[in-house]
Amino acid sequence: MRCPFCNHSETQVKDSRPTEDNAAIRRRRACPECGQRFTTFERLQLREMTVLKGGGRKQPFDRDKIIKSMQIALRKRPVEIEEIEKSADKIVRLLESQGETEIESDKIGALVMKALIELDVVGYIRFASVYKDFCNPSDFNDFLSEVQDLKLPQDQDQKIKKIS
Repeated sequence: MRCPFCNHSETQVKDSRPTEDNAAIRRRRACPECGQRFTTFERLQLREMTVLKGGGRKQPFDRDKIIKSMQIALRKRPVEIEEIEKSADKIVRLLESQGETEIESDKIGALVMKALIELDVVGYIRFASVYKDFCNPSDFNDFLSEVQDLKLPQDQDQKIKKIS
């Protein structure tokens, strides 16, 4: 593991322990060259996956992009980071279990939307506005009427009525 501070090629592991959900190993590392300390996380990866973007571009799959997009959608909402990480883990496990090495970005977006509606309806609507590329207010109105037709838990249903 390279040091992120001085780029030295070797670092020392000072402490290792599983994360709370046992989905990763947390390692505290120290660089013998510059003395800086940092943390890394190791996660099980069943296979290398590639994302097929619009226009035929390809890029490596990155779990952190799912988390970041969910955090943006859920910014200032009452959802803990642990819930976001668990949802991202479920999405990754589902994608890995399907056995495909190339995944269309639309499929990932749909899975993120499915996870968001379970976490927070406002975050779901925020993500949808970007994912579905809303261009004018009528796009929001059409989408909100679709959301109101969904069978949501009682507390989620109350949140929708407040925003519409």
